[in-house]
This record gives sequence, structure tokens and C-alpha cells, in this order.
Amino acid sequence: MLEVFKKYQAQTTENPLGLIIKKAKGCYIYDNKGNKYLDFVAGVSANVLGHSNRKIIRAIKVQARSYLHVMVYGEFALSPAVEYCKKLSEVLPEPLNSTYLVNSGTEAIEAAIKLARAYTGNTKIVAAKDAYHGNTMGSLSLMSLKERMKPFEPLIPDISHIRFNNEDDISIIDDNTAAVVLETIQGGAGFISPKTDYLIKIANRCRQTKTLLILDEIQPGFGRTGKWFAFEHYNIQPDILVIGKAMAGGLPSGAIVSSQEIMKTFSQKIPLGHITTFGGNPLIANAALATLNEIIRLKLTAKVKDKEQLFRTKLIHPLIKEVRGKGLMLALILQDALMANELVVRAKEKKLILFWLLFEKRAVRITPPLTVSEKEIKKGCQIIISILDELQPNVD
Repeated sequence: MLEVFKKYQAQTTENPLGLIIKKAKGCYIYDNKGNKYLDFVAGVSANVLGHSNRKIIRAIKVQARSYLHVMVYGEFALSPAVEYCKKLSEVLPEPLNSTYLVNSGTEAIEAAIKLARAYTGNTKIVAAKDAYHGNTMGSLSLMSLKERMKPFEPLIPDISHIRFNNEDDISIIDDNTAAVVLETIQGGAGFISPKTDYLIKIANRCRQTKTLLILDEIQPGFGRTGKWFAFEHYNIQPDILVIGKAMAGGLPSGAIVSSQEIMKTFSQKIPLGHITTFGGNPLIANAALATLNEIIRLKLTAKVKDKEQLFRTKLIHPLIKEVRGKGLMLALILQDALMANELVVRAKEKKLILFWLLFEKRAVRITPPLTVSEKEIKKGCQIIISILDELQPNVD
């Protein structure tokens, strides 16, 4: 199976983790040999309700019996998509009440860039150094890591960069800026949270210069940080919110949310300003609606803070330099990339799924489903500490 996998399915690395998956349920993944793995990654923050959630599966089955794709986005009123957009507006502050549904987080970033430029009439985009917003050409253009960008140049022009959490750079935002695009919590850079009132100062500068603030909540959104969206921790709100990953509980999805005034740019100022065939797909929209309703029903966001504290209490070890992040979006910072890699590989051998971060090579990702239990947290942390105990003599 692995040989066929590597031969016929295009790869992203030479050494994938390579588990052959038979089934997944709750916080566990099962391979073809019957091994049971505790999942602390959740499909890279996507499986917010765990695996094979019965409400999501039921929503998929119900919609599949009615209809699947019937028309390109925005032409027909499809009840799952309509109901989802309405429900989403109920958990967001005004005027974030108009949602454009797409297929992925990176497509949502592309749409947000287009919307900002079209609405403001400006072209300059300000992004943060070490940011990650996706891998399509527009999203890639926001990156600052030249080694990742250079093979695909020329990328889209007029991108400027500021250092995340550095107030000295805020003046780069000027009257010619269409938008500032930031991850509310930087993901690939190592789960870096904004300091004190940094985002407030960014938002104030955006208002002064009539610049749109775009916040990328593809990863921290939908309760992962203990609020519906991470920006709620920082007393601000974006002009355009970008979401994805956990949105449909394990199905490909993405969206931008803005005000009616700004969003009308795509229908009135520039008709067909952004179009998509499968955005708002009814099956995925029904899964997204089920996911949203279940997060509400189970009051999962209210339980995240206690689970974070349990992780922080259990993950104390001389080899752990820092635990970054917020809620159940945590990163262990170890002393070097070799140790981080060793922890991920050995954890897999001990039936715990961990993963790396994109740019911060000393980091190990911990982003379990929000449904993870106290018992499962303790079990996973015990495995992590036991591995670090094994590694410690080599360091000493």
C-alpha cells in the first residue's frame, strides 16, 4: 500500500509519516494493523469535533440524499449554505454578517486580497514577516521567506512586510495601503500570540489610513483558543475575517466574512469579482452547519481554557523551553529541530500523533480536537514526558 501511495499519489515530502488508515473515531486514528493512535493534531486543526462525529456524518448523509452540486456559487438559494451563513452571523459581532463561501483557507485569502484592492482602489498590501496564509500565488506572495517564494516568482507585486509584534513598523501602513493581512496568532512561525495592545494599535492605524484589516483565523477560529475567534481576546475586530480548516469539521471549506457594504464590491462594483464553482457546496455547507451547532450545543469554547491549563500543568520538563500559543493551539518549543523531529517520530511509535510546524523547526504542534478528554490529555502528555526523559541523557 505504501509503495503504491508513493508511486501514484504526488508527495509533498520524501518521508511522509505513512500511516495506512483504516478508520478514525473521536480522538483516535486506527491503522490497517489494528494499532490505535491518540490524535493530538486533529488534521492540522481541522477536526474540531474529533473524527467521525455522528452529527456531521448524519448531516452529510441527509444532504447527499437530497442533492449535491446544482449550480455555481451565488445563483441558487441552497438552504444549507443560507442557514450556515445566518447561523455564523449569530456568533460574530456586527457588521460581520455577510459570508462568501469558498473551498479552502488559501482561496479565502485570495478572495480577501481581491476584495480589499477592489473596495479601496489601492494596491499595497501589508503582511507580517514569517506569516503563512497558504500556498496559492496570492497567499504565497504574502510570505517573507525568500527560499520558499523564489522558485515561483514573479508573484503578485506591491507587498510590504512588518515584523509581528513590533510597533515600530506600524507606520509602514499608509494612505496607499489597501489592507493589512495578519494571522491573529502566527501559526507556521511558532504559534506566536500578539502582545498587549499590538492589534489595537494596528487597527487604529488602519482606521486612520482607511486601510482594511484582514485577520486570518483559518487555524485559531471556531473555538480553538477559547473564544469563537481569536480576535475576541484582543478587543478588536477585522474588516474582513478569513476562516477555514475547522469550519466543516473535516471537509474542505473556507470563507471570508465582512460587512454588507464591503462584500457588495463583488456583486455591484465589480460583478463576478470573485467566482467559484464549488464554493458553498450544499453537502459541505450542511456539515459546516452541523459543526457550528455542535460546538454551540456542547459549549466547547467554554471548556478550552481548563484544557489548556491541564496541558500546561502536565507539559513541564527541562527539555521544553516554552509552551506557546493559546487554548488548544499549543506548540512545544524544544532546544533544536533535531529534538523536535525525534519527539514527533518517537511519539508515533508510542501511538501518539504529533506534528511539526512549518517554519519554526524547534516546535512540535499540539492541536487536538476540542472534544479531547481530561483522561486523553493526561495520557498524551505522559507519553510526551516519557519520550523527553529518554532524550534527556543524550542532552546531558
